[in-house]
Amino acid sequence: MAQIDAFFKLMHEQGASDLHLVAGHQPVMRIHGDLERVKFRVLDNDTLKAMLYEITPEHKMKIFEETGDVDFAYEVPGLARYRVNLFMQLHGIGAVFREIPSEIKTCDELGLPPIVKRLAQLPKGLVLVTGPTGSGKSTTLAAIIDEANRTRKDHIITIEDPVEFVHKSKKAVINQREVGTHTKSFSAALRAALREDPDIILVGEMRDLETISLAIEAAATGHLVFGTLHTINASKTVDRIIEVFPVDEQEQIRSTLADSLRAVISQTLFKRIDKKGRVAALEIMIATPAIRNLIRERKTYQIPSMLQTGKKYGMQSLDDAIMDLLKKGIISPEEAFNKCTDKARFLTFLKKPPEDFTEAL
Repeated sequence: MAQIDAFFKLMHEQGASDLHLVAGHQPVMRIHGDLERVKFRVLDNDTLKAMLYEITPEHKMKIFEETGDVDFAYEVPGLARYRVNLFMQLHGIGAVFREIPSEIKTCDELGLPPIVKRLAQLPKGLVLVTGPTGSGKSTTLAAIIDEANRTRKDHIITIEDPVEFVHKSKKAVINQREVGTHTKSFSAALRAALREDPDIILVGEMRDLETISLAIEAAATGHLVFGTLHTINASKTVDRIIEVFPVDEQEQIRSTLADSLRAVISQTLFKRIDKKGRVAALEIMIATPAIRNLIRERKTYQIPSMLQTGKKYGMQSLDDAIMDLLKKGIISPEEAFNKCTDKARFLTFLKKPPEDFTEAL
């Protein structure tokens, strides 16, 4: 048992999502969205470095020494898996750990809208799950992949950095590859995946032009591709993908994306007030013919209004999802106001409305 495992046990017992261990500071845990200091001594650099190096794979240690930061996964048998980021900072070494539950929750258990579950049955196309860091994208994707794993006789390949949720082959055959351990990069693994008879490909992060281009190509050639982006809504997701490409290629990629895109799910996490924990509000865009035309004609700014009229297809705007959670008493008016898009719509729910709320836009 590694010395650091005691912190993971405490983290698990407290229901924390993240653990921060940084030289020059006390340990800190994120519990239901808030950072809480652990009653422990201030960590000195040498002690913390020895503690972290005890669990760091040797090849990752070498990368860290050369670059100053590195990602990897660590598992405590019988407890959980952890996504780890080591980094150097002003006072020495630091690390942040995200707990990845050993049990994958289903779409139903997560309370996701029925349309999200149905995305696992698509024959082909590109499905994107977006949102800020820590918004639950990995959890949602794991639930969708699990749904496909349980119901389809297909080959599923995941490409992640690092591997987070561990899937066991059920009805499908599933192979999980970790960037830096099993493959050099997302783009290299994605290029190889096209020769590995895949039906479904999960790209953990579409972070560069080559990876995005290959993911769109895979979706356009008959594969079902899931990916993530750090964008806050559906229209900005489409814009972000197109803007990655050189100007002279954008018209072509706009047309290809319009044909291959199937759905965009953008999610934001909220603290619950009805019980302990957090809940996600989802914006859902389904690529109907009307949406595809908006993408082709450079009218992505009209996508928000299309979400309002596309409810029969399972579409919903982020503000509608937030309003639903607010009216059910699951989240507070203050947090709903802070994270919504149309501030005026939520202003009347506040006990003390700000005098000038335009600054919060």
